[in-house]
Amino acid sequence: MRFDLITLFPELVESINQWGVMRKAMNAGLYSCNTWNPRDYAQDRHRTVDDRPYGGGPGMLMMYEPLAAALEMALEASAQENGAKSKVIYLSPQGRRLQQSDFCQAAKEPGLILVSGRYEGVDQRFIDDYVDEEWSVGDYVLSGGEIPAMMVMDAIVRLIPGALGHQDSAQQDSFMQGLLDCPHYTRPEQVAGKKVPDVLLSGNHKEIADWRRKRALEITCAKRPDLITLDDYDLVTKEFIKRFL
Repeated sequence: MRFDLITLFPELVESINQWGVMRKAMNAGLYSCNTWNPRDYAQDRHRTVDDRPYGGGPGMLMMYEPLAAALEMALEASAQENGAKSKVIYLSPQGRRLQQSDFCQAAKEPGLILVSGRYEGVDQRFIDDYVDEEWSVGDYVLSGGEIPAMMVMDAIVRLIPGALGHQDSAQQDSFMQGLLDCPHYTRPEQVAGKKVPDVLLSGNHKEIADWRRKRALEITCAKRPDLITLDDYDLVTKEFIKRFL
C-alpha cells in the first residue's frame, strides 16, 4: 500500500517508519510512505505557506496554492504507481470520527493521500476542490494533522497481511469483532498472589474461546456499553447486560 502525506514536517511523520511493526512492514515492502512539503512549492523567496484569514480572527491559515501544488504532485506520483487516483483525506476535528471498520475498509485501498493541516487550518477552497473525505481521530484538537496521520497509517498497516507476527493477531484486537478485547495473561502462572484463570490452563480450546468471548462482552458492557448490540444477547442473559447499561 502507498501512503502520500502532505505535511510541513516530513521528518515527523517519517519517524513512524523507523520503529516496531511499521519498520518491519516497510522493510518487507508491504507499504511505502512518501512526503510532500507545501513549502517546497511556495512561489515567493520566503517560501510562505500561510496567511491571515479574511474577516479577521486569531491565527493563520495554510494557503491554497502551495497545498494544491504539493497535492497535484502526490496525485500524479501515486497514479503512476497504482494506476488509479488515490483517495485524498484531510485530517480534521470536523471530520467523521473513525472506527475500526473504517480502517478495515481503508486497508483495501491501493493508496491514500493524507493531508495534515497546521495553524488554524487550511483554506476552505482547497478542501472543496481536492478533499474526498475528512477524518477525525477524536473530539479534541491537536497542533496539526501529523499525529493523526501517523495514527491512521499505524491502524491500517497492522491490518495488511504479513505486517504482524501472527496472521490472527489483528483479528483478535479490540473492536475487530465489535467488542473490546478480553484479558490476557503470560508467565509466570502466579504473580503478586494472583493466578492465571484455570480455564486458560485447561487446554480445552472451545472453553477458552467461550471464556474469552464472555469476558470481552463483560468488559465491553462495563467500559463501553455503547458497543453492545442485540447480537450479543445470546452469550449472556438480558439481566447480566442490564446491570451494566
